[in-house]
Amino acid sequence: MNTKIKTELKAFQKFKKNFLFEQKKIEEIEGNFYCEGLPLYDTEKRLIGECEKWINISFHNKDSLSKILSNLYPYQFEFRGFILQSLESFFQGAKFKDKNVQKLVFAYSGVQAYHLKAASDYRWQETGLLYWQGSPFRRDSTEYTDIVDELYISAAQNPLYRQALKNAADRPLIHSIGETDQNKTVLTRFEYEAEINALAAFLKTFDSCK
Repeated sequence: MNTKIKTELKAFQKFKKNFLFEQKKIEEIEGNFYCEGLPLYDTEKRLIGECEKWINISFHNKDSLSKILSNLYPYQFEFRGFILQSLESFFQGAKFKDKNVQKLVFAYSGVQAYHLKAASDYRWQETGLLYWQGSPFRRDSTEYTDIVDELYISAAQNPLYRQALKNAADRPLIHSIGETDQNKTVLTRFEYEAEINALAAFLKTFDSCK
């Protein structure tokens, strides 16, 4: 780990411990979904990406900040000596036990990486284990939480992703379509929202102090 990432990671993890994150509730009223009293879908049933009260992150949204903050967006960055094409590259690669095959997954970004899970001969949900270069770690472990922190700090070295996060720090970030069951996904809606909101707030504060 290079010195800059190590320094930022340590500062971020300290910041995150004191960061007060409260997940925004999503309510269903007469078949329609709302967050903070505002609809999540427009009259044509398309997901709304931005409003004055929140940014709802989704790669398939037409609103720019909503789209480019997604793990699927193709930001290239270095993580532990590997060049990843997106954050999604790591999360899908972690589902492959073979380190050489995992390296192949890292070369794909976004939606392509997401669909590569169908090429795996391993079902992590059955064991609760994910892999980094052949070494297993538990999905529900502190080790995994630390890896995710390091991943996002590494991604934030990409100046475009970093600035997008800081630009979004004025509103809560939600991911209304995220999975909620930890046994079914490598990053739940709560975990993702907690991470991304803390990271946006941290970067805005950290960079302003330079």
